This record gives sequence, structure tokens and C-alpha cells, in this order.
Amino acid sequence: MPGVLRKIKKSPHPSVPEKAEIEVKGADDLYREIRVDNALSDKDGEKVRLKQGAEVDVTIEADDKDTTKH
Repeated sequence: MPGVLRKIKKSPHPSVPEKAEIEVKGADDLYREIRVDNALSDKDGEKVRLKQGAEVDVTIEADDKDTTKH
């Protein structure tokens, strides 16, 4: 699902990563915003952070054993 990084929540302590607040487009109102650690890795394994306003794709994955046919 497409999303946009709306806010970056600063960390209250250096040992706690800052949070990226992402607005998920098309989600129900109560679930439109999610927060994740803004401590990511790029394709080369380098540590990176998202910038405010970044467009992102939110993906949900599960093992086959954890799904049922619909």
C-alpha cells in the first residue's frame, strides 16, 4: 500500500531510535497512521533514515503456513 512519511518523532533518549510516522493511503481511519523505527538499511547494508515527506510502500508479508485460502 502506498504511504507518505508525515512526521519524524525525535527520540527521547540516544539509545532509542527516532520514529517515522507513516500515513498509509487507503487504510481505514483508525489504522491510517503507523509508526516504525526510523533506522533502516539500504540495498548495500548502509544505515539510512527516511526523510519527511518520503513516499513509501507498506508491505505485509506472512509465511504460507500462517495464511488460509479465501
